[in-house]
Amino acid sequence: MSFPFNVYLLAIASGFLVALLSLPLWRHWCVRTGVVDDPGHRKIHHEPIPLAGGLAVMTGLCVPLLGAIALACWNSIATPVDPNTAAWMRYGFHRRILELLGVFGGAFGMLILGWLDDKHELSPARKFVGQLLIALLVAASGVRITLFVHSLFFSYAITALWILTIVNALNFMDNMNGLCAGLGAIAAWNFAIIASAEGQYLVALIAFLACGSLLGFLPHNFPRAKAFLGDSGSHLTGYLLAVLAILPHFHTPQNPHPLAVLKPLLVLGVPLADLVQVVIYRWRIGQPVYVGDTNHLSHRLTRAGLSRPRAVALLWFVGALLGGLACLL
Repeated sequence: MSFPFNVYLLAIASGFLVALLSLPLWRHWCVRTGVVDDPGHRKIHHEPIPLAGGLAVMTGLCVPLLGAIALACWNSIATPVDPNTAAWMRYGFHRRILELLGVFGGAFGMLILGWLDDKHELSPARKFVGQLLIALLVAASGVRITLFVHSLFFSYAITALWILTIVNALNFMDNMNGLCAGLGAIAAWNFAIIASAEGQYLVALIAFLACGSLLGFLPHNFPRAKAFLGDSGSHLTGYLLAVLAILPHFHTPQNPHPLAVLKPLLVLGVPLADLVQVVIYRWRIGQPVYVGDTNHLSHRLTRAGLSRPRAVALLWFVGALLGGLACLL
């Protein structure tokens, strides 16, 4: 018996609505507290833009999740979820409680780290140390990559490397309106489809929530931005995608499929390709990799003659195409 589709639909819809409706409140708060992106070098906006996206996306994740826990644990209240589905959800929450605490603790950690960077412009070294500590804490909670190597040290190291890579890849992609959030929503959708097809409904629910929350932010950011993700949002988006790539059991003794570990590389192909080509370019000219420039894939497309919205839409299309291929593996 498969997990009910209406619960997945409820997850993506609730994430969308909560993020969409909460963003104006967070936008107002960011303006009051001075968490804004001021006009300047390499920027096209001419007035301060609130960095409220990460807070809205996190709200879109947490409010529906708390509601889902309530639905699963209190059967006496009237809910759209049948008793069998509630029992499955309750079992899933209980079985993976430590991982869930680690996942959402890490999400809050990345959000706060990014917010501190938005507010105080942390040095690259401090930001890297913060990212590394959060990644190691998530690995300690049980969310780890093994790659079929039976070594705890290797598992911690490769998990931290993966999380750091994806967080910074999505941070790099946050260079045009809608680009990071759109690619994040597409990737989260594909991870949700992959997890649901494998019967890993709890992972699928988190992925659908992430997808809906990012989609709820998009109308405020694309094509004309009323709010930006900020480092808090790009850190959170990258972190969520990194973890969603780890949580599903792509290969098990009962369902052997070693090549399936390539799925996350396809789903995240666009941000990974952008990261690689930018790092190589900066290394070749002797520029520190953490110093921003206009040599990302999106910038190259605009120099080739595309408008910014069309360049973003083209990268969305490529991301969707690669994600679709991953789902077919």
